[in-house]
Amino acid sequence: MPGAVPSASGGLPDKRRAISQAARRVFGREGYARASLDVIAAEANVAKRTIYNHYAGKEQLFLSVAIEGADAVTEAVRVLMERHLRKIVDLEEDLIAFCLDRAKAVTEFPDHFALVRTIHAEVTRLPDAVLERWTAHGPPSAHKRLAPYLQKIADRGLLEFDDAEKAANRLNTLTTNDVLIRSFYGAVPLPEPVVEETITEGVQAFLRLYAPPSAAPHQQN
Repeated sequence: MPGAVPSASGGLPDKRRAISQAARRVFGREGYARASLDVIAAEANVAKRTIYNHYAGKEQLFLSVAIEGADAVTEAVRVLMERHLRKIVDLEEDLIAFCLDRAKAVTEFPDHFALVRTIHAEVTRLPDAVLERWTAHGPPSAHKRLAPYLQKIADRGLLEFDDAEKAANRLNTLTTNDVLIRSFYGAVPLPEPVVEETITEGVQAFLRLYAPPSAAPHQQN
């Protein structure tokens, strides 16, 4: 409710959080078309009218929880990029470590990636506004956030490409996306050795495409 003041115990923000968490679970479990606000209200332990105090309706609620989840994953990946790609010691090892940690991040956001499965399964049923915002915030735009890091690595002479975004998309496709697709976005987790093999081979394939022949295997900052 616009302008409402939270109570000392949390009040409306707590109710909004409960609605958001319940909606993410229900949409991920039931799908967009089948999920109802009645079920979401019951799972959040609030009255249905309380949902309308915070969201215009089902479409806005779905979009809100999808974007919230995407932003949380984006922030987690940003931390990993800073940790692994800001200072390169060994390019292959650092890329493998980053991609492994990124693949493991799926397990930290199970409800969100259940929602991702819903988006993939019901893409033809989702409102255009939802798909447009999702494309800008979700996995379809992940390569754009990775590209600046790869460009800085290329500026040091460790990679060669004409388009950083295309290179980033290729790295994602060969590594993290491969794991995500084969595991159905975490629904059927792959054995750890399979993940490690997939990531390692993907990074090596990426470097065969983009690493200059003159690049030394161990470059220091």
